[in-house]
Amino acid sequence: MVTGSNEPKSRYLQYLEVVTGSLEDKRRYRQYKARIKQLPENYRTAVEALERYLMHFGPADGAGAMAMYEDLADLFEQSAADGTPIRGIFGEDPVEFVEAFVANYPIGQYRTRERNRFTGAIERAAGENTARKDRTD
Repeated sequence: MVTGSNEPKSRYLQYLEVVTGSLEDKRRYRQYKARIKQLPENYRTAVEALERYLMHFGPADGAGAMAMYEDLADLFEQSAADGTPIRGIFGEDPVEFVEAFVANYPIGQYRTRERNRFTGAIERAAGENTARKDRTD
């Protein structure tokens, strides 16, 4: 049912992807979940909690999300192999960690830029910071 990368997709597959989303992203997600399942229990628990958070506040598109989840799996596999404690990964503030992690991906960069614009606008409106900041911060 899966076509090679150079083969055009059949009309059926094109229709199916319109209805269900990218089949490639679904395959990548299943592979990610299989990798996470192999982690030691405490790492798996941490990844699942982080994944739950990202489902609400992370990237919404399939390709962007999958790149992030695959990097997440890489991070936790390497940390488990090195014996890095969970707090050694997350630090004292897990939300700060996840916000910094998400900022490395296109949706996170967009959020950071919009937060900076919002904060700057409020500062200017309050007369606190009249120096113009770069709008792409």
